[in-house]
Amino acid sequence: MRKVTMLDVAEKSGVSKSTVSQYINNRFEYMAPATKIRIEEAIKELGYIPNYVAKSLKQKKTGTIGVIVANILHVFSTEIIRAIEDECECNGFHLFVCNADDQPEKERAYIDMLIAKQVDGLIIFPTNGNQEYYKQLKNAQFPIVFVDRLIDQPLYPTLLLDNESASHIAVEELSKKGHKKIGLVSTSIAKKVTPRLERISGFKSAMEERALDVDPEWIVADERQVLTERLQKLWDSNNHPDAFFATNDLALIELLKFIRKNKLSIPEDVGVIAIDDSPFLEIATTPVSVIKQPTFSIGKDAAQTLLSLISSTSLDAVYEAKRYAPELVARESI
Repeated sequence: MRKVTMLDVAEKSGVSKSTVSQYINNRFEYMAPATKIRIEEAIKELGYIPNYVAKSLKQKKTGTIGVIVANILHVFSTEIIRAIEDECECNGFHLFVCNADDQPEKERAYIDMLIAKQVDGLIIFPTNGNQEYYKQLKNAQFPIVFVDRLIDQPLYPTLLLDNESASHIAVEELSKKGHKKIGLVSTSIAKKVTPRLERISGFKSAMEERALDVDPEWIVADERQVLTERLQKLWDSNNHPDAFFATNDLALIELLKFIRKNKLSIPEDVGVIAIDDSPFLEIATTPVSVIKQPTFSIGKDAAQTLLSLISSTSLDAVYEAKRYAPELVARESI
């Protein structure tokens, strides 16, 4: 069977070869949506594989995989990386680890680099901006596992926390301790990061189930560097919460900075609960209650799932997301 070329895709979709090249390289600035659809359909129908992916797929297995995290500052990310490494070591595989800084362009560059190094597969904490590229890789049958975040289509296995359940646990624990005025602190939701959106949604539904008011001003979601300023403004108002739910470790750090600056006592002046554990939270002046993610289970399962895909002859058309149950670690901050 003759190799399908970029020219074949161009002729099939009724565009120039350069337009197909722009599509493959994710340059859509001046491309009409209808053109994108025609090229996508032509690639799928013809089974076209970009040269750099085709070269990688033809190589003998290298015993390496790539891990691209969205933000390596999260304890969640580093623990998962450790679990992935442990599992890969047991199976004779080695890791390349990259940090995308929540930037789709940086993630794309790392994917290209890792494929050029002929990794056998990728574990990605996906940013919100490379969906078309993921589709091309899926068409090329390149093995990928997603962690922590959903994309618009179930192209690959995805492993993540049951985020709404985690928020329900947080509200339930605060409510049981008598807190009725509960606020939420989150890092920015501008990029529509799955866990942040789901945790806010779960928070709202949990509050409504308990007939507790959800004041929009009490949901503080912003870039990390302005969170303490936003919290100060809220606290200085005549109407502020008596407890906060921090949706991740970075949001919690900013919340604790604000509490320390204002010389507030936990839990006497303000109750605190957060998602994501860390060793320092257990030994803090007031140990902080958390909803823990099973990071080591997620990392181990991600590695095992990817290794299974690597050894498979083909990928399934769609994959169900696997959700993990959160675990309450009750301490003294509520």
